[in-house]
Amino acid sequence: MSLRVLVIDDHVVVREGLRRLISRDESINLVGEAASKREAFAQISHHNPDVIVVDLHLPDGSGLDVIAWTRSVSQKIGIVVLTMSNMPEHVLASMQSGASAHVDKSAPMGEILQAIRESAVKPLTFTSRKLTDAVVAKNRGIGLTPRELEILEKLPTGDTVQEIAAQLFVTESTVKTHLSAVYKKLGATNRVQAINAARKLGLLP
Repeated sequence: MSLRVLVIDDHVVVREGLRRLISRDESINLVGEAASKREAFAQISHHNPDVIVVDLHLPDGSGLDVIAWTRSVSQKIGIVVLTMSNMPEHVLASMQSGASAHVDKSAPMGEILQAIRESAVKPLTFTSRKLTDAVVAKNRGIGLTPRELEILEKLPTGDTVQEIAAQLFVTESTVKTHLSAVYKKLGATNRVQAINAARKLGLLP
């Protein structure tokens, strides 16, 4: 059974290009197109596609609104962001809104098709060639040191301070000092708040 795909982009040339691309793949079927956020909501509700391909810039709003709304009504729809907006904040915003993939419009056709297929299989797993760069850039913005970031990544595991210290070959006092700095920079007062803040910033999955 072919994947049912809906394309959301206000540029006719882009929609035509995707239409031609999808027509070459028998495993994918284009079921609809939308040129605005309003049309997108109507088309998604009508077609209930397996995957939507959406640009971030739409004439009546942001593609992020489409992503967030789609994810709120379905955990199964794959959401591929296909855009020229590759700034770190755009990549992280796509991920935080619930997208499955973020792909540059200049990417090879095979990469776009692969993103569509993978998003249908793993709609809640985010992929992007720019993700690592985006996370690093965001991290620079809040000033975490490499060691602080390393300790931050240990927090979701539930390991104790003692266990983290043993894994990193440092003293418990050192871990506590770094944790205090991490909490302060993230505006958190405990581990749960730090994890939630880091996830919103795209520093943790």
